[in-house]
Amino acid sequence: MDIKKNKEIIAWSMYDFANQPFTTLILTFIFGKFFVEVLAKNDIIGTSLWSLGVAVTAIFVSFLSPILGALADSGGYRKLFLILSTYICILATVGLYFFEPGQNFIIGTTEIHVSIIALIVFVIANIGFEFGTVFCNSYLSDLSTNKNIGKISGYAWGLGFVGGLFSLALSLALFDVSNNLDHVRYINLLVALWFCVFSFPTFIYLKDRKPERGFRKHFKSSFNSIISTFRNISSHKSIVKFLIARLFYNDALITIFAFGGVYAGHLGFTFLEVLILGIVLNISACIGSFLFGYLEDKIGVFRMLNITLWVLFLSVLLAFLAPFFDCNRLICVPKDLQAIINPKVLFWIAGIFIGLMQGPNQSGSRSLMARLTPDSKKNEFFGFYAFSGKATSFVGPLFFGILTSAFGTQQAGLLIVAVFFLLGIGFFKALRLSI
Repeated sequence: MDIKKNKEIIAWSMYDFANQPFTTLILTFIFGKFFVEVLAKNDIIGTSLWSLGVAVTAIFVSFLSPILGALADSGGYRKLFLILSTYICILATVGLYFFEPGQNFIIGTTEIHVSIIALIVFVIANIGFEFGTVFCNSYLSDLSTNKNIGKISGYAWGLGFVGGLFSLALSLALFDVSNNLDHVRYINLLVALWFCVFSFPTFIYLKDRKPERGFRKHFKSSFNSIISTFRNISSHKSIVKFLIARLFYNDALITIFAFGGVYAGHLGFTFLEVLILGIVLNISACIGSFLFGYLEDKIGVFRMLNITLWVLFLSVLLAFLAPFFDCNRLICVPKDLQAIINPKVLFWIAGIFIGLMQGPNQSGSRSLMARLTPDSKKNEFFGFYAFSGKATSFVGPLFFGILTSAFGTQQAGLLIVAVFFLLGIGFFKALRLSI
């Protein structure tokens, strides 16, 4: 591969390094917890609003991605759309800094609580982030071949984990999040600055292909391609069963990412403890991806994925049960064991195992899809694989919020994650593969 191509691949991979702190610090660990516990009127209302914001983003992106993708390809505007989406995310993330508890906004004659305005700004930032990811991912087929697509994608994935880990460590070093809510808000500015600085190589060195004329023709072709792929993929029963299984367990993972920090707050984790939790989970995710890559070669991808699904399910079950191990709730363990058997410690254990399994589960799913897909259908079926992963990604977060609101506790919301993993395991078992 020539130097120019390598430079483009590195520049493309840097986008994952640049945008990962948004997922890590805004969505999963810090701002989500800040929104639910500090900005919202109470935890239950905050959780319901947060779930609505995540769900709205998913629905919006699912419906508009094919349209904007067609427009970008037909007009040669893909890079422009990538830059525009990125800066929408960056500017909205800066805007999140300005929201403080107790604020009210007057629009016309209506007084609106700060949590509503903050949620709208978060949704704008999240939509910008998701569209940026969609446009960036679309370059992968231009930069790779069937022989090295997994290697290039995995390199970018790993670089993203490093970006998330470094941003967490930097937040821990720079900000006193335990004693100063202003420092928690500063993390929004750090994420925006990080995204702005480290996305520059992508914008400078990544090249766009020549424009294709005729948006209507290109969009019609794209839409027909989705219909055609759906028909073609339906004749491959193993792939259909796998995609149904992935639909459930992928939604469960998305819900964990959206509510991990929020649920930790429910168990009494401080902002400092959540930051440390995020660092440990990112490290465990890197270790898990490395170790299970070797395990996949030894026992096969099907058995390896089955292990990750069961461990993820049991970890979520442990996280659900953790609050009960409190003398004021249900289970009072002997005093000499309370230091090692309490809600926080049990959640730490659950979180570490979730961290260990999330990387292998996602990379193994992609690997299994590649093994099941005929060589002549790789690009077509992988496009549908990505689309199907987005199309229902709002379901888990939405149910989490509905159950939390209905039962008045985030534990009820976590049950939907356990149920989704169990359904995923059931459909996955039906594959009965030996690979």
